[in-house]
Amino acid sequence: MPFLKTISTIPGQPATNTYPYTIPFIGKGFQLDLHSDVTIFVGENGSGKSTLLEAIASKCEFHVAGGGRNQRYEHHQSESPFADSLRLSWFPKITEGFFLRAESFYNFATYVDHIASDDAIMLDAYGGKSLHHQSHGESFLSLFTNRFKKGLFILDEPEAALSPQRQLVFMRIMHQLTQSGRAQFIIATHSPMLLCYPGAEVISTDGDTLSVVDYRDTEHIRLARDFLAKPEQYFRQLFAEE
Repeated sequence: MPFLKTISTIPGQPATNTYPYTIPFIGKGFQLDLHSDVTIFVGENGSGKSTLLEAIASKCEFHVAGGGRNQRYEHHQSESPFADSLRLSWFPKITEGFFLRAESFYNFATYVDHIASDDAIMLDAYGGKSLHHQSHGESFLSLFTNRFKKGLFILDEPEAALSPQRQLVFMRIMHQLTQSGRAQFIIATHSPMLLCYPGAEVISTDGDTLSVVDYRDTEHIRLARDFLAKPEQYFRQLFAEE
């Protein structure tokens, strides 16, 4: 069962017309009860997935650019503008974990190298060598394999660096950790493969409210399935002269 049980907005949160409160489900407020060790947020670009994950990570005191607790490094953004409006309910309270943000992973890898220059043991938690000396996909898997042991793992588009085969490897790692009862995952993704993860609770950020959906009903799955079945038809429509 998940450690983090409920994610909700605090009543009376700022009623402003500024970002991120212009995102429909954030502006209206919500209470989301989690029922699975793996929660997956899916939605179009700009629908609020990353904003929500960033706020959750901030409330957990993880670095909003990526990392766990007590990992501090220079980044243009040091806090989430939405975190103060968010409430997390736990049982039991967990302080261990990690926030992966694909778009700023380079900054995190640089931070690890800096720390490792004074403490070589630091690299053991990331596969024994610099994350910069591995391919993008290899560095992600090194992180998942060596750094992820127990706690809450918040992952924003983890598929960004992973080939389809590596996505399968990642799902195996997730399965091993959740089966041990020591890990919970909250993921934002566009990957049709990750959306199919067995037992995951899939939540759409499209529309005015957060809603639990069947992964088979998501636009990501429908479009991928239809495109692969008849790519020529899509290309004819896409490339047709107006």
